Amino acid sequence: QVHVVESGGGLVQPGGSLKLTCSASGFTFSTYAASWYRQTPGSEREMVATISAPSDFTNYADSVKGRFTISRDNAQNAVHLQMASLKPEDSAVYYCKAVGPAGGGVYWGQGTQVTVSA
Repeated sequence: QVHVVESGGGLVQPGGSLKLTCSASGFTFSTYAASWYRQTPGSEREMVATISAPSDFTNYADSVKGRFTISRDNAQNAVHLQMASLKPEDSAVYYCKAVGPAGGGVYWGQGTQVTVSA
C-alpha cells in the first residue's frame, strides 16, 4: 500500500528555519522524482522544489532560490525540504509529490501547514 506522509510543519518567526520531511512507502521511491508544492487558500498549488531520480537534479521556484534546499535520502525513502530565511509569504500548506518513471504512479501526501508569523 502506498503512503506519502509529510511532517515538520509548524509556526516559525520571520527569518527562521524549518525542515520538512516526506516519508514514502509502498513503491520504489529511489526511482521516483520528488517535489514539494505549496498552496494557500484561494490559490493554485505551486511547485516549490523538485529533485529528479536517479540523477538528483534539482530545480526551484524563483521565489525560494537561495533559501530552500531539497534533498533525498533513498535509504530512508525520504525527501527533505530545508527552508531558511522564511518570510510570511512562505506560509502555506506544503505537499509532497512523487512521480514515477514512464508507466509509474503519481502520489501526493496530505500536506503539512507552515506558518511564518511574528
